[in-house]
Amino acid sequence: MAKKPSQRLVYSTDGGRLCPQCHRPVADCVCGKDRPAVTGDGIVRLQRETKGRGGKAVTVVTGVPLAGKELKALAKLLKQKCGVGGALKGENIEIQGDQRNAIKAELEKRGFTVKIAGG
Repeated sequence: MAKKPSQRLVYSTDGGRLCPQCHRPVADCVCGKDRPAVTGDGIVRLQRETKGRGGKAVTVVTGVPLAGKELKALAKLLKQKCGVGGALKGENIEIQGDQRNAIKAELEKRGFTVKIAGG
């Protein structure tokens, strides 16, 4: 069966998922360093969560277009500005308490587009 020129291979049982740019297995991808760490719409979202925390609220910051040390430094700065603790979990920053307004002001001052998500 001949392939159509517009179709490209997305998955192979030999190597698993393939990179859309270089068409190599993701583990052997050579173009991954050129891509941004986080792909999204460029909007940082703040939401208040209490789920799984015994009723205590945390502010979750998602969609920050930073990676690695820069994201860790931003999390540390936000914790200091709010005077509370927090954690960096994956690509999300968790700050103790409902600190959405203070975090929004700080992130906007640093040039990010910020939206308060949820209730």
